[in-house]
Amino acid sequence: MPEPSPCPPPSGAPRWVAMVHEAARDSWVPAAQSPYRAPVLYAVGEMTRTVRARGAELTLALWGPRGGDWRLYGTPEEKAAAERPVVRDERGGSAEPGEPSETSETSETSEPDKLTERMTNRRHQVLTAALSGAGLYDLAPEDGAAVRALAGRLDEPTVRRVAHWLAAAAGTSAAG
Repeated sequence: MPEPSPCPPPSGAPRWVAMVHEAARDSWVPAAQSPYRAPVLYAVGEMTRTVRARGAELTLALWGPRGGDWRLYGTPEEKAAAERPVVRDERGGSAEPGEPSETSETSETSEPDKLTERMTNRRHQVLTAALSGAGLYDLAPEDGAAVRALAGRLDEPTVRRVAHWLAAAAGTSAAG
């Protein structure tokens, strides 16, 4: 498969944008955008899962704001580097979570931190959406802390089960 062309920055004011490469036209198109990172990462996860379920691969680039300008946070080259096996010593790595690093060694050791952050954000998004679907829109600060605690401690299937319960409860209360 030929290498995709470099991903240009999206147009407009800096915000979080996931760009998808269309191989047939060798072009990049916006697939998800938001002023916040978490919804874009959630959308990227859902798109990736759907495309892989169909037996295909998805080439993405993640752009975001930094100091009032565009910054490229994720590219196909980084994805290829992340898919290579990594040999780690017992100490592990200590890169700043959520921030891409400049050296490939640090980037490889921070990959689990990025994945952990992404999955926690995804679980938080699922729980928040389920609460909204159940009619709980205006959450108090302690409710937000409880959602963050659940997102940090529960695994994906359990979060989905809780979301299912909330949806069922919302359907029951609306019916009677």
